[in-house]
Amino acid sequence: MPEIMINGPAGRLEARYHHEGRSENPIALILHPHPQFGGTMNNQIVYHLYYTFTERGFSVLRFNFRGVGRSQGYFDNGPGELADAASALDWLQLQNVDSRSCWIAGVSFGTWIAMQLLMRRPEIDGFICVAPPANLYDYSFLAPCPSSGLLISGERDKVVPSAAVEEMSRKTKTQKGIKIEHTIIPGAGHFFEDKNEDLKQIVGDYVDKRMIEIEKAKREAE
Repeated sequence: MPEIMINGPAGRLEARYHHEGRSENPIALILHPHPQFGGTMNNQIVYHLYYTFTERGFSVLRFNFRGVGRSQGYFDNGPGELADAASALDWLQLQNVDSRSCWIAGVSFGTWIAMQLLMRRPEIDGFICVAPPANLYDYSFLAPCPSSGLLISGERDKVVPSAAVEEMSRKTKTQKGIKIEHTIIPGAGHFFEDKNEDLKQIVGDYVDKRMIEIEKAKREAE
């Protein structure tokens, strides 16, 4: 898990990268929670998402948004962080030019950035949104959502009530064949304290299921 620095639009971005040897292996980008509330790429949920993907043969990148850790620049309340994420995905794709599948995952604020990037990058096949702040940010730009994915919320989340995430899931328009699933983890708060193993299991099972579907669809299209 070497430390690397990526050239971003506001300067260097501090990152951690796991590379799989085979060039066709899938890739995943992980985005962390709100920088002004302690969010970093070392957040426990980000960490667990990172390893959930690496354990499944993905090349995986997590990084600090501008102004966090050793990343240069200053917090930009969305537009700059989206530009950071786009640059990180560009870098990840350049390291894996033959990858057959691309995923994005985010935690809280990171989900808002992830879903905006999803709308701009048609190559993204799947997404994981953990505790998306549907009551705090506008997700209406998902019209329609171009990829299937999973929303996860905690039953006892006092920051983002699971009902708000359920409403987001219900209201999000989808294209034909696209499905958004929503899972509520019993007893979990916003940061899923003591529920990380449950979170990893749910994400892992979902990724396993979707990768079978994605590979089948790609083979049929060839």
